[in-house]
Amino acid sequence: MRVLAAMSGGVDSAVAAARAVDAGHEVVGVHLALSTAPGALRTGSRGCCSKEDAGDARRAADVLGIPFYVWDFADRFKEDVIDDFVASYAAGETPNPCLRCNEKIKFAALADRAEALGFDAVATGHYARLEDGVLRRAVDADKDQSYVLGVLTARQLSRALFPIGDTPKAEVRDEAARRGLAVADKPDSHDICFIPSGDTRAFLGARIGVRPGSVVDADSGAVLAEHDGVHGFTVGQRKGLGVEGPAADGKPRYVTSIEPETGTVRVGSASRLDVYGIDASAPVWTSGAAPEGDVDCVVQVRAHGGLADAVARVDGDTLHIGLRSPLTGVARGQAAVLYRPDPAGDIVVGSGTIAGTSAESPLTASARP
Repeated sequence: MRVLAAMSGGVDSAVAAARAVDAGHEVVGVHLALSTAPGALRTGSRGCCSKEDAGDARRAADVLGIPFYVWDFADRFKEDVIDDFVASYAAGETPNPCLRCNEKIKFAALADRAEALGFDAVATGHYARLEDGVLRRAVDADKDQSYVLGVLTARQLSRALFPIGDTPKAEVRDEAARRGLAVADKPDSHDICFIPSGDTRAFLGARIGVRPGSVVDADSGAVLAEHDGVHGFTVGQRKGLGVEGPAADGKPRYVTSIEPETGTVRVGSASRLDVYGIDASAPVWTSGAAPEGDVDCVVQVRAHGGLADAVARVDGDTLHIGLRSPLTGVARGQAAVLYRPDPAGDIVVGSGTIAGTSAESPLTASARP
């Protein structure tokens, strides 16, 4: 096959490209330029897709002996990832920009261009397994990235390769060293690549502006503080609430809900965070078809953690999920990804964008005490 290897400049994508070469594919490496101002993206170990990462990717391609190009996707990245990120926070949601980048950039814009140029597949360094069209968790549970891939359609998965999903991260680094790849010891990327300062609240404030509102006690309705915008909060947040002291019972307060229309941020006890019911919009199914009836599954609501046994049911464009045990800090805008346990490795069934939560389950006998 003709394979386009997306090379971020890190060790994972470099080894993925190398394995595609070993498999006998005709491989071309490509790095995505995602910023019109290269200095605006994080460098070193704190980001990805920066100017220095492009150099690391090029050097890895040279070692592998494959052609290498840099493609400018800055405008598409701004529209589909950065603008979406800002708009979601302004609406009181908590988006996942890495998930959106995978969905809109790497497996839509990039894959579409690759297909137009005659490539059969796009290979990436994601930790996930794809076997006969079935998306599974990676062997390395600590590095598993199937959650951020759960938004992909059956067609997008049909054009994808994840060559390192069957290997623990430590072994990937060892392999990179044996191959003479300089990125073997390069630290993993962290945080949001398009926020150089790491200050998400300041980044959002500069783009959304001041939209004053109140921090309100969820029990009494008393106004506890004022704020400059709901974009500074997320459900489950404990610190930075602008409220002096704990609640009346001496326990910490948490953000329990966000109302963007009125600018109201409600805070309360940890028990108010328990969620038994989730409604998710725009469901996507990795098989290409929605399952019928009730689906026993495991739902994951965050990239790391946030798992519970559940029952899911599709109703038109809405996915109703009933949890058998509660989850906390479930925020609108995040993805709810459904898994089916399997001896060979959990299978990704599909996903939806969380649109609402409740303390009562719509599909199970469980209910919030």
